[in-house]
Amino acid sequence: QVQLVESGGGLVQPGGSLRLSCAASGSIFSINAMGWYRQAPGKERELVAAITSGGNTNYADSVKGRFTISRDSAKNTVYLQMNSLKPEDTAVYYCNAKRLAGAIILNYWGQGTQVTVSS
Repeated sequence: QVQLVESGGGLVQPGGSLRLSCAASGSIFSINAMGWYRQAPGKERELVAAITSGGNTNYADSVKGRFTISRDSAKNTVYLQMNSLKPEDTAVYYCNAKRLAGAIILNYWGQGTQVTVSS
């Protein structure tokens, strides 16, 4: 099992910045990739950014150039630095960890943290 605890959400003005953190515990040695998803009211959950155990990153087109995902392996923590925030970035942000179990991908989720971009 993998446990994920997010922090760092809040209210920020357009153009501002926030950094989200996700601390992993449990069977962290088995994690193949971690990432951030978000879900706005009335919309489906979508991938924002992901980072593999090898350090490869992937971003949604809507956040490229503004968001950066990184990790601190010593702290078992993944970060999402969000700059130039826009009102459309408002959503609940969820940390995700993926683990391969044979041919099956297991997903683990954090509890979510609210990000609100508003003046």
